[in-house]
Amino acid sequence: MSDLSQLLDSDPVVATAGTEMLAESIEQQGSMVSRADWSPPYPGTERALIALAADGRMPAANSTAIDRMMSVRPSLVDVRVARDVFGDMTDHTLFHAGPPLEWERASGPMRGAIIGAMLYEGLADDPDDAAARAARGEIELSPCHHHGAVGPMAGVTSPSMPVAVVADAAGDGVSYSTLNEGLGKVLRYGAFAPEVIDRLRWMDGVLGPVLGAALRSGGPIDLRSLIAQALQMGDDGHNRNRAVTSLFLRTIGGVLVDGTDAPVAQRQEVFDFIEGNDHFMLNLVMAAGKLASDAAAGVAASSLVTVMARNGTDFGVRLSGTGDQWFVAPAPPVDGLYLGSFTEDDASPDIGDSTITETVGLGGFAMAAAPAIVGFVGGTAAGAVRRTLAMYEITMAENDAYQIPMLEFRGTPTGIDAAKVVRTGVLPQINTGVAGKVPGTGMVGAGLVEAPIECFAQGIDALAGSLTE
Repeated sequence: MSDLSQLLDSDPVVATAGTEMLAESIEQQGSMVSRADWSPPYPGTERALIALAADGRMPAANSTAIDRMMSVRPSLVDVRVARDVFGDMTDHTLFHAGPPLEWERASGPMRGAIIGAMLYEGLADDPDDAAARAARGEIELSPCHHHGAVGPMAGVTSPSMPVAVVADAAGDGVSYSTLNEGLGKVLRYGAFAPEVIDRLRWMDGVLGPVLGAALRSGGPIDLRSLIAQALQMGDDGHNRNRAVTSLFLRTIGGVLVDGTDAPVAQRQEVFDFIEGNDHFMLNLVMAAGKLASDAAAGVAASSLVTVMARNGTDFGVRLSGTGDQWFVAPAPPVDGLYLGSFTEDDASPDIGDSTITETVGLGGFAMAAAPAIVGFVGGTAAGAVRRTLAMYEITMAENDAYQIPMLEFRGTPTGIDAAKVVRTGVLPQINTGVAGKVPGTGMVGAGLVEAPIECFAQGIDALAGSLTE
């Protein structure tokens, strides 16, 4: 019997798209239904999507951009002082997380971190003096992303801070990040109490110099290898970094013991600090992500997302094909688990550059590798797997270097395609910490959040417009 005859003799199958009510009605009438998961694109993006499809350059451009992103080999090579690596940083310059921002629009944790950084740098006498000086414009605020850098939460980087230097072993790119302070009342969450400033001064006086000396003595550390191993051990690269921090300490531990001239007491302090801070590697994973995303930037007609970042007021994205242009929407609230007596009423909107991890296939995109993360950010282990699976729908590739055991060692979904986001309505999934909205509060919880679709819609519109320029 021919295939056509078999088809004619079989029961009819009705294909449906969109409304579930239609499919159910047809099934109730006795017919078989094949469901297609489809929804119309985000309103207002239809013309842009048609223009991009008609132009025809986007597929090849995206292939180039994602190949560049996944070809990067990030290595930690040094720790240096911020003013020595950022040529455009003055004594009154502070870098911050997210899109461009002025003091007047800054959220509570961002203001708290700015105040703390000013006290640390000796730019103000007390918190009130710092706030008044910032309001008068005595400091210059600039996004970390404008300088090849990233910073978690408020992301504030000041001239005296030690910064990690991450270089591409397969190219000539370089990125930077501050060093992680730990959890709780820390600068990046907007705290500025005396113990916060004391810790920062220990970091610039001991932690930075000792780590820098160890790296110069022992050689670069392959961050991609550490991250890949950590995904096999239950990390996600954003809010669970216990395994990768342990691997880092194991890698550098021998040099800390006998490979530098630093005083023994200082080497012991550094070892103990890293050993007691499960989030130490977060900043370094972020710098590795920044290196990869920068490598993918600047490809004409590419809809690859190279930046997702938040400053507590705005959520912003950049696309490879639109260069340095930001597309912003209000920073959303976080669906979180809260510490102690804190509640959602105490929480700031979403904040930080740490979404660079999701941008390169880690964090919320790799939650299936880290089911234990739900104990920190909420949700369920099954939900973590579902979130990762959904991200394959809006990404360009699977990163074979970063594999997920739970998914039969499938590579993490990597390279957000803004066109797919607006076409499907599937939003990038992010896990994150939560800062208190009142300056000086510090960390109040952690949770889950989705990137606002408006950013991607703006980006696609601008990308379509760029085709005629």
